[in-house]
Amino acid sequence: MPSEGLKRKLTAILSADVAGYSRLMGEDDAATVRTLTNYREMMTALVKEHEGRVVDSPGDNLLAEFSSVIHAVNCAVAIQRELKERNAELPETRRLEYRIGVNLGDVIEEGERIYGDGVNIAARLESLAEPGGICISGSVYSQVKNRLKLEYESLGEQEVKNIKEPVPVYRVLMMTESGEIVPGEKKATSRIWRKVAIALGVIVVLLAGAGAVIWHVYFSLPDVKGIPGGMKDFALPEGPSIAVLPFDNMSGDPEQEYFSDGLTETIIAGLSVVRGLFVIARNSTFAYKGKSVRVQDVARELGVQYVVEGSVQKKEDRVRITVQLIDANTAHHVWSHTYQRDLKDLFALQDEITMKIMRAVGMKLVRDDQYGEEILPPSGNLEVYIKAMKAREYYFRYTKEGNILARKEIEEAIVLDPEYPVLYSLLAFTHLADLFYQSSESPEISFAQASKNIKKALALDEQNWIAHLVLSALYRFRKEPDKAIAAAERAIALNPNAADAYADLGFLFAVTGRGEEGIRFIEKGFRLNPFPLPTYFNYLAAAYSFSGRYEDAIEVNKEVLKRFPSNLFAHISLTAAYSLSGHEKEARHQAEELLRLDPGFSVDKYAETIFNQDEASLERLIDALRKAGLK
Repeated sequence: MPSEGLKRKLTAILSADVAGYSRLMGEDDAATVRTLTNYREMMTALVKEHEGRVVDSPGDNLLAEFSSVIHAVNCAVAIQRELKERNAELPETRRLEYRIGVNLGDVIEEGERIYGDGVNIAARLESLAEPGGICISGSVYSQVKNRLKLEYESLGEQEVKNIKEPVPVYRVLMMTESGEIVPGEKKATSRIWRKVAIALGVIVVLLAGAGAVIWHVYFSLPDVKGIPGGMKDFALPEGPSIAVLPFDNMSGDPEQEYFSDGLTETIIAGLSVVRGLFVIARNSTFAYKGKSVRVQDVARELGVQYVVEGSVQKKEDRVRITVQLIDANTAHHVWSHTYQRDLKDLFALQDEITMKIMRAVGMKLVRDDQYGEEILPPSGNLEVYIKAMKAREYYFRYTKEGNILARKEIEEAIVLDPEYPVLYSLLAFTHLADLFYQSSESPEISFAQASKNIKKALALDEQNWIAHLVLSALYRFRKEPDKAIAAAERAIALNPNAADAYADLGFLFAVTGRGEEGIRFIEKGFRLNPFPLPTYFNYLAAAYSFSGRYEDAIEVNKEVLKRFPSNLFAHISLTAAYSLSGHEKEARHQAEELLRLDPGFSVDKYAETIFNQDEASLERLIDALRKAGLK
């Protein structure tokens, strides 16, 4: 019998809140409140536009109801699209990303407020959504699945607090006819590839020969020839070791930084392919950029004998380059020279400088034109070279915005010189970076573009080590470890100083049951790149955990978090390492820190993204996270 005084109705409920709201308020509460107020006004307007009503909006939450399920889901999509555009105008650390849940259910109406299970389920759906994403209940899905130009992914049945029966949950992919996917959508890698394979399989069936061509061009990857017998061991070279410091920009124009940085990278790249010469990676030497340093200190910190330093002064169509090679053991100048040339002679000048440095440290060259070819455009077009160097500078910012700018420069350079292989490797890197930044509107298209461009790069120059490193990452994304390993080994064979390739290969070994071997290769990456990106530390901590060296993993993760407090992977790894080593109190505390950083963290979702072929190690990791209190 209905309760007296209670008015019930069936309605569509939209629940939304901000991911990481507490962190944002802690960092800058005034800016967060201003943005929140603007966003709330926009969302309220969109709710009204879709014939809905805002019921409540306390803090970072918004609760709305609609008489139509269609209107509710369309409103959720409109909100996420508008939020994406507005967030793009803000610094990455200040963006407010909402999770949205939509449910169709019975509610109790009391004045302007609504209560009941229908609201509770909507709130639970919102917590299951990714930042920038939308989750809907089974009751909503049954109403909209054939009526909106969207796609959906089942997340199975989910337990909801105080609800007896599990609730079927679906993630909205918002796949339109143009291929657009919901802003912020983060599909598990395995699911992405399954959808890609299914979609392309349908194309092949429907289009026969044409479908096969599409598959070959966009989604198939080149075969990789592994190194005979694998890469069992390595030893640090006994020959000369060298670090090239960033050349100073003496032009008085900050916009010319890319030019001096580009020259530095050209010399590093030219030296790196020389066997027997130990060359410190770009990331580590660029840590000294803009700093006043003593050569002896640099040599001690990087573990090298020789240091190159120089300056570039570019004025109109002339360039003045000063270079000196210093033996840090004696502080004596082994060689120095000043060049003044027309810019049209730049390419020959770079080769000449590289050759002189190698000769000065006692290297004998097989061919005088061998070094530097990899990164110089075949056309000799200065504009192409400058665009390539600008693209590198943007890419090494390691931001979504930098990645976009890098792609723009590369695409413009390809128009000018379509036979320049390194451009296609760099372009593939940017598409692959979209997947890691989770900024791609269509992960399938990003993968396809990376695949297409890396095949183009290898067709132009099969010896391009950068292309093989990208290829390894693509195979890793495809969860094909043997081919990923072979490609990384090939990159090292082509460039024995490729620090990133050693780190990547070590991680691949670690997650395929070869932990100790993986640790050695990651350590070689550190030796070549003493000031690496946080990825190296993440790799090393993972390798220690997979090898049962949990205390070592704890120390590495602590070091990562000192340098990069928001490194999500380190928080996850540290939680697991504490749990696996029996430090239950510390594990639970670290799990709380992880949830503070990422309130929507899910062990199941995380497990789907892990590249790991050692099932026993994977199971131990997942159990350890659950033991720490994560769900």
